Amino acid sequence: MKIQISPHFVKELRIKTGAGMMDCKKALQAADGNMEMAVETLRKKGLASADKKSTRSATEGIIDSYIHIGSRIGVLIELNCETDFVARRIEFQKLAKNLAMQVAACQNVFYVSIKHIPQDIIDREIRIESEKEDIIDKPPKMKDQIIKARIDKRLKEMCLICQPFIKDQNIIIEDLIKQHIALLGENIQVRRFQRFLLGEKIDLN
Repeated sequence: MKIQISPHFVKELRIKTGAGMMDCKKALQAADGNMEMAVETLRKKGLASADKKSTRSATEGIIDSYIHIGSRIGVLIELNCETDFVARRIEFQKLAKNLAMQVAACQNVFYVSIKHIPQDIIDREIRIESEKEDIIDKPPKMKDQIIKARIDKRLKEMCLICQPFIKDQNIIIEDLIKQHIALLGENIQVRRFQRFLLGEKIDLN
């Protein structure tokens, strides 16, 4: 016998996850009314759905900006989706703003994802790690493993989608975007961003 779920409970789950009313009701029934279990179920379902949408073309969207308090740091970011309708949604616009804030907060982030890092930058990082004194005398296999682990860590540090979300350290930016793909039903991609620092690269000579 299925547990009876109140409409108020269903609505609360829908607000938390962005899933459809029937999906929320089924998730709550399957979880015997446990809200946390239902949220986890829908998130897993939503992320799977987001992965399928990630290959679809996204050519609409917005260019948004963020100016940090004191006006010393500014960010421009282009966030793409599939339709102008979704681009006008408040959830999409809030996502763009949050991503711009994230870029402003992460001074070591220069690329959207690892695939955007130029090969010469990767080669330089490998060379630097390979020449560090603490691994010179390590056996070759161990040395290669250490270098690989350090390079993976370093590359992630340079990428926006690998960063913990500044407003919720339990998720990374990639998951935040996937949650919005599930919520809005369209592919969403960060195309590019640019950070501006007051006085940067000014030649005083």
